[in-house]
Amino acid sequence: MADPNWKNRTLFHGDNLAFLRAMNSESVDLIATDPPFNKGKDFHATPDSLAAGAKFQDRWSWDEDVHQDWVDKLQDDYPKIMEAIESARFAHSDGMGAYMCFMAVRLLEMHRVLKPNGSIYLHCDPTASHYLKACMDAIFGWKQFRNEIVWSYQGWNKRLRSHIERRHDLILFYVRSKNSVFNYPTRPWKNKDEYVRVRKQKVRVDNDGREYVLSDGGKGKRVRRYLDEAMKYGVPLDDVWPVDKINNSDKSNAGYPTQKPLALYERIIKASSNEGDIVLDSFAGCATTCVAAERLNRQWVGIDIWDKAHEVVIDRLQKEVGVFGEVTYTQELPERTDDKEEAVPFLQVKVRVKEPEGQRWTRAEMYDHLLEQHGMKCQGCDREFDDPRYLQLDHNTPRSDGGINHITNRILLCGPCNQLKSNIYTLSGLRRENKKRGYMSKTTHQPTG
Repeated sequence: MADPNWKNRTLFHGDNLAFLRAMNSESVDLIATDPPFNKGKDFHATPDSLAAGAKFQDRWSWDEDVHQDWVDKLQDDYPKIMEAIESARFAHSDGMGAYMCFMAVRLLEMHRVLKPNGSIYLHCDPTASHYLKACMDAIFGWKQFRNEIVWSYQGWNKRLRSHIERRHDLILFYVRSKNSVFNYPTRPWKNKDEYVRVRKQKVRVDNDGREYVLSDGGKGKRVRRYLDEAMKYGVPLDDVWPVDKINNSDKSNAGYPTQKPLALYERIIKASSNEGDIVLDSFAGCATTCVAAERLNRQWVGIDIWDKAHEVVIDRLQKEVGVFGEVTYTQELPERTDDKEEAVPFLQVKVRVKEPEGQRWTRAEMYDHLLEQHGMKCQGCDREFDDPRYLQLDHNTPRSDGGINHITNRILLCGPCNQLKSNIYTLSGLRRENKKRGYMSKTTHQPTG
């Protein structure tokens, strides 16, 4: 693990991807964040509020919002993640694929900056929760999934013509390892009547007038549990969290269009961190996570592209926590002091070589160049095809971290050869294996469909 390369109470201003990439690996204990949901809407802050002027578009386009270098890197180094993105793109829309691509490159970095005992809570809703879960399964590992928490809230239900009123969001909870910090969340008992009703036990009174119930003590024994002591431990929560939404009279209401209640994020922070731990919100918005962390004696760092985020966090810290200390607000990237390893090494190619210097080509340019040089022929088994869609761009030898996508290290392979090569790592090894299996023959294929 590396020390954080920023100060406590830091708010970075700008695109969070750049700042996440500049943060030291394994330097954060908890990520609690509320990104865009891909709801296809425009959001605006309440006029004359603290967040007046805040607005953002929650609409996504593959042509306008996806950077080619994101696609290249995901296709080259993280094919499982790219499969999740493509499935969202084909099952839903190009817009969903664009949103997933935007989130995937950031989630890779969030995984990297988490400590081995760290956790992440990703706020979303049914618009894209199932696609995000597939992506997070690929990045964090499906065994590290802990809960799909349902945040339910009240409101006036209308008689809708086509569906039931929607009154919940979702929070995807993942950990880095089985040793991650976890403090089982509870809430206070409302009163003795609730305790007795839930526990379904009869209340008795001892000679001193103290109320108690008889509980199972193991091995067939019954033991006394006095209500005043038993109720101190609170009610263990399940994965449905009824928490009121922000209303106009709430003192924490900053007028931000997607503001979440402090009570919700305080519960998250208590559950998966301890006092003094570092909490990150990479989509800080009006700083609810930062304020909640401060109230619970945690360190925090936030990132947001909104210009007024600095003013809001200072105002809220003063009003809601009584903090008048320094908040570092900067647009400058921190300087990494760790080994500068890239995101999620276990998902990357297993063999790495340094590639030569040279001009960076896009995948499309390399693909067209190789078709012109070699025709529609697999360079692994020599089979010729009548349609370029049968051929996939791959590395001859897996590239090094941070290497340039150099054309001298690229080949076109058919699907079976590409899958076989992933276990062999080199073209020469692939060709030896194909020859041994008798696959080095020329066959013409016609596209289907």
